[in-house]
Amino acid sequence: MASRHDQELHGGVLSGNGSPGLWGALIGLIIFAFVAVPISAAVRFALHPNTQQLFAGRLSEATTAGYVAFWWIVAILLLALPFLVGWGVAKLSGRTLGIIAAIIGVFFIAILVMGQLYVF
Repeated sequence: MASRHDQELHGGVLSGNGSPGLWGALIGLIIFAFVAVPISAAVRFALHPNTQQLFAGRLSEATTAGYVAFWWIVAILLLALPFLVGWGVAKLSGRTLGIIAAIIGVFFIAILVMGQLYVF
């Protein structure tokens, strides 16, 4: 009976035999805490197109639809980042890291293209 009780006390995320899924969730939560304010700002810029006037220069000359679409894509990328990092930590394989790099690369290229077409 004592051995069963000892096994129950030695589990958990921070112990040597922690679950990879729990590690992924913990790292994802930490990343979310870091990107919470930029997510909030990107959604705020997307929901209020009048904030376009806050940016001097070329941003004030962009179309409203392009400005809003640009900020929504930035918000989606920032919101997906904690999930991608958590999933990558939980899996920790070369294939998973390649998939994450590809997803981030596609979002980055989409932001650059939209930035060039609509914003800048």
